[in-house]
Amino acid sequence: MDLGLQDRVYVVTGASRGLGFAAARELAADGARVVLTGRQQDRLDAAVEQLGGSERALGLVADNGDQESAARVIAAATERFGRLDGVLISVGGPPAGPVLGADDEAWRGAFETVFLGALRLARAAAEVLGEGGVIGFVLSSSVREPIGGLGISNGLRPGLAMAAKSLANELGPRGIRVLGLLPGRIDTDRLRELDALAADPAAARAAAGARIPLGRYGTPEEFGKVAAFALSPAASYLTGVMLPVDGGALHAL
Repeated sequence: MDLGLQDRVYVVTGASRGLGFAAARELAADGARVVLTGRQQDRLDAAVEQLGGSERALGLVADNGDQESAARVIAAATERFGRLDGVLISVGGPPAGPVLGADDEAWRGAFETVFLGALRLARAAAEVLGEGGVIGFVLSSSVREPIGGLGISNGLRPGLAMAAKSLANELGPRGIRVLGLLPGRIDTDRLRELDALAADPAAARAAAGARIPLGRYGTPEEFGKVAAFALSPAASYLTGVMLPVDGGALHAL
């Protein structure tokens, strides 16, 4: 199936590695041009090369928690490639730990990056997107079920999902779609770091995989393909949804 991505332009945040890079790679493989953001220029440069070089991709150092980043990134995309068709807002996970173990400063810092930073970018994109545009949020299965040991994430991501649902209603009349992706246990560096917190990481990983109906962790490539489809014109009637990419792990409808 032709996803209709040829020469379309997307901003993908947190895209020097992990889920963001996996999504950017699938977009670029299908003909899109991508603007990648991250915190380390060397990683971004390496990612750009993997995606086909400067003709296909642009890497920008940006922090979602910085109030100026959103406008700067959107402006760079339109200036470099002449258009913007969508954004995929992927942010790193907040520090692990229980709700009672996180102080006010930890909550404020996470709110700035995970919640408010994501909304800033969505607002900036909405100002320039036209009919057929799309805003995607990479959230987490914690939107529907809390994940043990991730108290801050469990607190913030469901609220961001509801904000995304509200945006879908607000932007729908302009022909702009808004949706969320809910990755479960996808085999990224971040997930390996979380698994390593267990007393026996190998046993914890095996037990977690066994609880997934497909019996294994997902791959970044599997997530990236879903993201590319959801952002593409092929998904033109898909909006306001929270789409799990979790091998069937979520129990709720």
